[in-house]
Amino acid sequence: MSIVITGASGKLGRLVIQTLLERVPGAELVASIRNMEHKQDFEKLGVAVRHCDYDLPDTLEQAFLGASRLLLISSSHHHDDVRLLQHTNVIEAAKRASVGHLLYTSFAFPEAGTISLTRLHEATERAVQASSIPYTIFRHALYTDFVGVLDLQSAMVKGELRVPPGEWRFNSVTRLDLATAIAATLTSPDHEQQTYELTAPKAWAFEELAEILSELADKPVCLLNDAQLQHWMFGFLRSINTSSTTGDLEQLMGRPATELREAIRLLTLQ
Repeated sequence: MSIVITGASGKLGRLVIQTLLERVPGAELVASIRNMEHKQDFEKLGVAVRHCDYDLPDTLEQAFLGASRLLLISSSHHHDDVRLLQHTNVIEAAKRASVGHLLYTSFAFPEAGTISLTRLHEATERAVQASSIPYTIFRHALYTDFVGVLDLQSAMVKGELRVPPGEWRFNSVTRLDLATAIAATLTSPDHEQQTYELTAPKAWAFEELAEILSELADKPVCLLNDAQLQHWMFGFLRSINTSSTTGDLEQLMGRPATELREAIRLLTLQ
């Protein structure tokens, strides 16, 4: 078996590689990366490295040759039309390389979104499904570290967590949990033609976040609604489904999801 991971030098890609190494020998893995300066990071782990640039189709087929399973980690490009073209390049190259199973990291509940990001993922999913390659789609929720826009360290110092008014609920997850679920799927059978919604098992609210910060600061952190709070993230959050949940993540991992308290504790240590 040969498992090829695209975008392997990114945060999620590196975690997927690390968790895969707990399950299979490095000789069964291929890290496909754009910047070959990171080559030694993987070679020292016993993982093969191949050049893979979503913008250069000629690099892709060679990168995917012999892949029984190929994980397409979605592009991080800031223009969604470019990202769709990049994803299409990967899917077409996977077909030419006769990849055995294509797995794609999409976005949770994209049909509920009203922005180009969710349309991008819907379009990519359709292309994956139309490719004739057996597929699995991982629709993942927001990373919990989105709360960084709230400046948690300052909130703990001042004793005030300022948030925009509204009924906010979040199904966010940690990258490590996502990587664990993805690695488990890549190394087990019976996931073909499946779409998984990888969310927290229970949505949380800002009130819970304030309680956790109070514990970590060892003093009260009050939750304050601030209509003047400005950040692009809040408009983004209002345009997607941040509250729906499923048990898919925990089912694939075979363990409970990381608790919000632990995820926030780790974030405050960074």
